[in-house]
Amino acid sequence: MLPVQCKMARAALGLRVRELALKSDVSTDTIVRYEGGDPTIRPRTVAALRATLEAAGIEFIDPDGGGPGVRLREPL
Repeated sequence: MLPVQCKMARAALGLRVRELALKSDVSTDTIVRYEGGDPTIRPRTVAALRATLEAAGIEFIDPDGGGPGVRLREPL
């Protein structure tokens, strides 16, 4: 997951940084730093954010020529 995808996923779900922080147990400051492109964010922190967003219904789209993206998973 790229930082821009995290921001796009939050927007798609209507989540504020604080809400994602509470759901993922990651500090708001860390999320803001990650979305701003801070390269020092630990992989396990990114994995926690990604898992939280995926559990909320986000699918991450690889940047295979068209650029990175996200979409909402269709309800089951």
